[in-house]
Amino acid sequence: MSVSSRVTVATHALTWMALVCPRRPDGIVTSDQIADSVNTNPVVIRRILGSLREAGLVVSQRGQGAGWKLTRPPESITLRDVYLAVEPEPLIALHPAPPNQLCPVGRGIPPVLREAYGRAEESMKAELSAVTVADVLRRTVA
Repeated sequence: MSVSSRVTVATHALTWMALVCPRRPDGIVTSDQIADSVNTNPVVIRRILGSLREAGLVVSQRGQGAGWKLTRPPESITLRDVYLAVEPEPLIALHPAPPNQLCPVGRGIPPVLREAYGRAEESMKAELSAVTVADVLRRTVA
């Protein structure tokens, strides 16, 4: 079991785009260029960008001059937006299979943990709402 790095990779990609896109006449960058900054395979970047596109944070352009660009100013994209775009599963998952219902712990633990995990995830989302891609960029290149 491991924690996903999708939010980190997506934030890196968006922050790099926030730095580079305004410097280009068309505002377009390629997944290969983003992958070079992240130091990963462009396929990984394309998958992440696909999720970000579905969330309305980026748009893709096909054909001549194909690539990606931000749909909103970096000041209006929060890390909560990024998290919600790329993390389809809860932060902390319950048992993959139902625990033994004949056991008092097995029967009673799911709702208790669901409530605690839900509160923890809401707290994390609130913290992520306070940081924008522009904040990350400003602190990264300072």
